[in-house]
Amino acid sequence: MSRVMAMSRVRAQDTDAPGHDSFLDIVANMVGILIILVMVAGVRVKNAPVAAIVAATERERLELETEQAAARSVRGDVLRMAEEIETLKRETSLRRRQRDALAGISLALEEQVRTRREQMDAETRQRFDLARSLDESRAELESLSRRRRQAESVPVAPIRIESYPTPLSKPVDGREAHFLLQAGRIAVIPLDDLISRLKDDAQRQAYKLQDLPELTHTVGPVRGFRLRYTLARRDISPEVAMATGRSGSYAELTRWTLIPVSGRMGEPVETAWSEGSEFRQALAPLDPARSTVTFWTYPDSFDLFRRLKKELFNAGYAVAARPLPHGVPISGSPHGSKSAAE
Repeated sequence: MSRVMAMSRVRAQDTDAPGHDSFLDIVANMVGILIILVMVAGVRVKNAPVAAIVAATERERLELETEQAAARSVRGDVLRMAEEIETLKRETSLRRRQRDALAGISLALEEQVRTRREQMDAETRQRFDLARSLDESRAELESLSRRRRQAESVPVAPIRIESYPTPLSKPVDGREAHFLLQAGRIAVIPLDDLISRLKDDAQRQAYKLQDLPELTHTVGPVRGFRLRYTLARRDISPEVAMATGRSGSYAELTRWTLIPVSGRMGEPVETAWSEGSEFRQALAPLDPARSTVTFWTYPDSFDLFRRLKKELFNAGYAVAARPLPHGVPISGSPHGSKSAAE
């Protein structure tokens, strides 16, 4: 029986031996492959192109030199600015010392004059004061004379004053065309059209005054202008009701204001007289003998108003001016004044 067991172990060992050898062969093959790969990589690195390495090194060297040059330039600018600051500090200190020295000298002279004046008697002091005042007056006279000679030496262009046969103005009662002069431009103001729209709109809005003391509404735009108006409720007093037999309340227009829709209205004045311009089209239906041209003018366009006034006067139109301060809109009320034309 022992012999049988021994034989069984010998057979088992013989059966496992081929598998063990195969595993060793596989390991040996893998090690060989790794060695071959390492050798191939080494050969590739050894045979790598030297030019690429040299080019990369040269590029890095150029970039480094560029950065160093920029750093040197910045450092130079900083040093120059530091030198300029030090120079300004020295000049400022010098000017301050000079100013202090001049102030000290001035105070010393004033103190000396005051001391000498106090040492004088009353009569001598009075003569001293008169002499000092006379010297100051002479110096001032000399300065004025010098300025006068300078003014006389400069040629002065003659001032031409134009007069018109009708220098006296009169209130406008006929047809009136309105224009805006601002920033070298002229714009047609459709005031009649806007007032007509105001009347129609006020009739539609008046019922609201039954509950409100006043209301504000806007009509337009027409040719670049809106018109904002305010209606107020007015109650008939008992005295008027007793005298007229009418009672209740009514709507009254208190004020209207023009609101431009843009900051640059109209057209340049230089093209106002050209054919087809808005200005010429607005003047075309007007009868010069029965119409007045009114300019609402801001301070920056007073010269333009004078030029247009001359041209329109030669064409037979009466011209009225409505000066406006900067930033003040065109406005009016039933109790306002009429335009005065020349």
